[in-house]
Order: sequence, then structure tokens, then C-alpha cells
Amino acid sequence: MTHRRYRVYVLLAVVAGVAAGLCWSGVTTLADVPPITDGEPATVSVVYHPPLMVLAWLLATTAGVLAVLGVAGLRRRRERPLDTYTP
Repeated sequence: MTHRRYRVYVLLAVVAGVAAGLCWSGVTTLADVPPITDGEPATVSVVYHPPLMVLAWLLATTAGVLAVLGVAGLRRRRERPLDTYTP
């Protein structure tokens, strides 16, 4: 029954990772920049949206922490009594 909690951690890590990816895909937008002087072509600039970037970083960090906790908990063996331990 205790492994259920660690499976939930792994599931939440996947959800947070997908959410971080979705946030990261919306971080940048393209903006047209007019020419500075006559005769130069217009250019395109990349504009970043800081709140979405911070949210993506926080979600990615949360996903990493939950993934480590979940996988470590699933890999951990049940504690054995000291008299049955064999190195």
C-alpha cells in the first residue's frame, strides 16, 4: 500500500513535466521591429514572457523533485529484520 504514494508522485511528476512543456512553448513570441533608418529591412525579434518562464521553471523543478522521490520510493525495498539480513 505504501508504493501507491510513490506511484502518485511519479504520476504528478509526469503531469508537472507536461505542464512545464506547455508553459515553455508559450514563453516566446515574435515581434516585428521597424527599421531604424530608411533603406534598412525590418527585422523580427523574440520577446520573452517572464511570468510564464518562471512558472515553467517552477513546474520543471517540481517535476524533477517528484520524479526522484517517486522512483526512489519505488526502488526502496521493504525493511528486513536484522536477523534475516544477508550482505
